[in-house]
Amino acid sequence: MIATVTLNPSLDKTVTVEGLVVEEANRWTSLRRDPGGKGINVSRVVHELGGDTIAYGFIGGIDGEVLKQLLQRQGVPVDFTPIKGEIRSNFIITDLKAHRQTRIDAPGPHVSRDELEDLVSKITQIQPKPDFVVLAGSVPPGVPDDIYARLIEEIKRQGVRTVLDSDDEWLKEGVKAKPDVIKPNVHEAEVLLGVKLRDEAAIVEAARALAAQDIGIVAISRARDGLIVANEGKLLKAIPPQVEISSTVGAGDSTIAGLVLSLSQGDSIEEACRLAVAAGTAAVLTPGTELCRREDVERLVQQVKVEAL
Repeated sequence: MIATVTLNPSLDKTVTVEGLVVEEANRWTSLRRDPGGKGINVSRVVHELGGDTIAYGFIGGIDGEVLKQLLQRQGVPVDFTPIKGEIRSNFIITDLKAHRQTRIDAPGPHVSRDELEDLVSKITQIQPKPDFVVLAGSVPPGVPDDIYARLIEEIKRQGVRTVLDSDDEWLKEGVKAKPDVIKPNVHEAEVLLGVKLRDEAAIVEAARALAAQDIGIVAISRARDGLIVANEGKLLKAIPPQVEISSTVGAGDSTIAGLVLSLSQGDSIEEACRLAVAAGTAAVLTPGTELCRREDVERLVQQVKVEAL
């Protein structure tokens, strides 16, 4: 079982246009709505790949009900904590003519102290205990920056492995609690370490330095160049096959899902990297905020190269 926590879920609304013209009326050619939020995306991918999962997080307002219904239709189990505010809506504008995508994200609703404590209590008492708890994404107003550190410490006391995928102060504070897995991208790793990572050698050293902080697995994602991974003295490079990109939304979340699902099944770190990169690569084949498809992952997984560094 892989549990996920999304403190700032969203209803993602993707519109496509044939040539976006600024300061003019634009007619969209299609509209789709998808559940959003990094943890929720991880649960969606784990479910798509045949794993057991449950998604925790806040829910509120009309868009919150729509999000919940969409997840139920997809068969993703949820246990949300209600809040008074409305969850955020994110907008993705895909220009088919220019092959460009513009994303407009909301900060999220204010969460009260009581609402936060309700969720914390629920997460720290999950029964039966999951193999992993994935804590991912941004934090809404009203929630302290060290919330991930607090949750990681409390979850680890239960003997459950933790995964952190966030950025900015939430990531900086969260790593102090020594999660079992982190997956920063190159920019996030730069901010975390306060250095520029100008080439592969620098990224490798960054992964090694972060792993030395008692973080079990450090996977630095490099978009189309794959992953650099440090784990128990091992340094690995996972290289994806080159594919035509439709949308990059959700690729990182798919990568996390593949990595954690494989680890939860007892696979080696090499095999976990292979599934992670295959899932991330499969995600870029799909439009808008649609995530990876199982058949694409199964087709791509054998094309991923994993090398020791």
